[in-house]
Amino acid sequence: MRVLIVRVGALGDVLHALPAVAALRQQQPEWLEWTIDWVVDPRWASLLVGDDIRGPVVDRIHAAETKLWSSAPMSLATLRSVLDLRSVLRAERYDLVIDMQGTVRSAVIGRMAGARKFAGYSDPREAVAVNLYTERLARRGAHVVEQGAALLGAACGLKIAPVEISLPRVAWAEHWAEEEAVLSRPLCVLGAGGGWGAKHWPTARFGALALELRAMGFDVVVNAPHKNDVVANEVVAASKGTARMVVCNVTGLVALMRRTDLFIGGDSGPTHLAAALGVPLVALFGPTDPARNGPWGPGAKRVLRDASSVTSYKHVAEGDPGLARITVESVLEAVRQVRGT
Repeated sequence: MRVLIVRVGALGDVLHALPAVAALRQQQPEWLEWTIDWVVDPRWASLLVGDDIRGPVVDRIHAAETKLWSSAPMSLATLRSVLDLRSVLRAERYDLVIDMQGTVRSAVIGRMAGARKFAGYSDPREAVAVNLYTERLARRGAHVVEQGAALLGAACGLKIAPVEISLPRVAWAEHWAEEEAVLSRPLCVLGAGGGWGAKHWPTARFGALALELRAMGFDVVVNAPHKNDVVANEVVAASKGTARMVVCNVTGLVALMRRTDLFIGGDSGPTHLAAALGVPLVALFGPTDPARNGPWGPGAKRVLRDASSVTSYKHVAEGDPGLARITVESVLEAVRQVRGT
């Protein structure tokens, strides 16, 4: 049985798909040899495979260079990239392809594999995508992790429930985190960014929070994808230098998070990474619904959301008024709760 998962990105979305795929791997019938491969953007590949070609859950990944495709859609490089991916997927002769993303792009990628059975949600994120599926399956469950498990189970004819995940290790990243990034413990990482502005708690609040956390004995770190990240620099400035910025890619962030004692952030990839690794965390939600998109994983967690926040997934830059009503004091109280102090 050769299965292909299509969940190209992003960080939080790949993490939310993994518990279902891990459950599928665990529950495969003993009499049936499974191959489970995954199409993913190279930026998130280290969530699936590490120093070994094969990861804890997947046998192999196929790179969908979506950043290149978006930046230069009409270029020869993009055409070669798409055709190469199509050729590789066709050669694998998959029995079943499952689109866990639900966009036109992911549906086209899945269709390129040429499998007889191609399953997806009957109500995908982009409605046109449904026309490319050979099997349209009802969305079941409140949280996206539960929905993913229901989708995979229905496509494979199994009843599966999401399970805790194990992320691969990359030697250089583990060394970097141990020797360079983590200077002292306990360590608190602040994830001040997010996919769009409405999901950002005010940077001035993060700065004030960093001062309080330092007084509690934490070494406070703000993670950033590059040194010129505006949000991270604003938090460091608002903290009067109490917080320090650590720049790393996803591979480094996984290693850093393994050594984190507390995480505080909004509805963003680093928050979902912390949850997946069982890091005690406080999540700050505004326009997005934590019942659907909240942190999922084994550790202690508190989700704060003001009653005035209105659920919306529109990618707007303006801050969410409800999110702005969450106070530093309420976050500190949540910290004490997740730490049992």
